Amino acid sequence: MPYSDFLNFLNHEKKYSVHTSVAYEKELQNFHAFMDREGVALAAVDYRFMRHYFAQQKESGKLAVSINRSISALRGYFKYLQREQLVKANPLSLIKALKVPKKLPTLIEKDKLVNLLDNFEELNLVSNEFEEKRDFIVLELLFGTGIRLAELIKIKDEDIDFYNKKILILGKGNKQRFVPLHKTLVHEIDLYQCLKKDQLLQNKASRFIVTKEGKDAYPKLIYRIVKKYLTLITSQNKKSPHVLRHTFATSLLDNGADLNAIKELLGHAGLSSTQVYTHNSAERLKSIYKQAHPKA
Repeated sequence: MPYSDFLNFLNHEKKYSVHTSVAYEKELQNFHAFMDREGVALAAVDYRFMRHYFAQQKESGKLAVSINRSISALRGYFKYLQREQLVKANPLSLIKALKVPKKLPTLIEKDKLVNLLDNFEELNLVSNEFEEKRDFIVLELLFGTGIRLAELIKIKDEDIDFYNKKILILGKGNKQRFVPLHKTLVHEIDLYQCLKKDQLLQNKASRFIVTKEGKDAYPKLIYRIVKKYLTLITSQNKKSPHVLRHTFATSLLDNGADLNAIKELLGHAGLSSTQVYTHNSAERLKSIYKQAHPKA
């Protein structure tokens, strides 16, 4: 692959996640295939050619958010090629991202979610005591800390600080942060670890969240767990782990938490990513106003 060195750079120097690297590789495959069809060499790619490439994407029905992802990937690719002196200039330096209409994060009603967790033991959706406790911990951690799915499955037993009631999270770009745990959750984590030790004697996993066979948890398992329980309290289509992250952030904001503090808890690099939750809170306040005020 002509771009294999760039992918190695992303993996080993930039420490990109596997998911991001796979997405970049797909973008580069599509771009090089387009160059081959057009009969254009890499060194001859210029601003007009890139405009032509993205225009073709738009005409094919590709969404603006997907085109922007392609722009970002190829801008990084040509920046790398320029650094390695394989091209003279970056043809994407003047290419701007397309405007994307802002979508409000999908949420679960907080009261319904709290009620689900408060009455979790009465559900009896699984016969295995360990699985029930694990599922509860998964939901509590996602909603109680706002961590990402990828961060959840990376947690190790030793990352949990019982004395100080906090947990070490390995976020994007291998950045570490501590997230507080409430007293009840600390107690439930302790019970979960005892069950894991007692019931999974052959446990070979290196992670905190494991399967019923004692192996490391994987993304599809977490998705299944979240969807199974959220189906009990909502009919909305989106029932992913990220919905619980959105609900966590919006709940904090609704109750007066500082936006910078929420940013740190979520592990956002910049405040702009956190500010999207202010729109959710504003929409909620408008709804309350319309329902409650006689002049609304």
